[in-house]
Amino acid sequence: MRHNSSTSRRKGKTPQHRPPLAAPETSGSNPRSQTHSGASGQPPASPRKRRFRPGTRALMEIRKYQKTTDLLLRKGPFARLVREVCQSFSGQHLRWQVFALMALQEAAEAFLVMLFSDANLCAIHAKRVTLFPRDIQLARRIRGVDNL
Repeated sequence: MRHNSSTSRRKGKTPQHRPPLAAPETSGSNPRSQTHSGASGQPPASPRKRRFRPGTRALMEIRKYQKTTDLLLRKGPFARLVREVCQSFSGQHLRWQVFALMALQEAAEAFLVMLFSDANLCAIHAKRVTLFPRDIQLARRIRGVDNL
């Protein structure tokens, strides 16, 4: 016996939302005492926050960041990291031009974006949609940047 596919599968059903509960009416002659007294203890019913299905928010973020040309990493922490790494290689404190830091950040972000896109192709090749560290390691090994 066949079941109706729309009722047996959760994916095909539209979610049923409960109507908001009406506030219980209390009998009282003074309406002012009802609003100022803390007897009810319940805040007024507010509309629920919109909840998206899993993956929808991620796709929205992908589209948002693909439209912009802004840098994804904050400039201050990136500059501090560059100065810290530079100081670890040389004992003296070196100064950086702002445009040099911006160029380095542009190159670093372009490198990371391409690395993640290659790692995503590795995950898709393995018939997965989740990116694992081994995908990034494989992409680096294929690229030949394993020693970085």
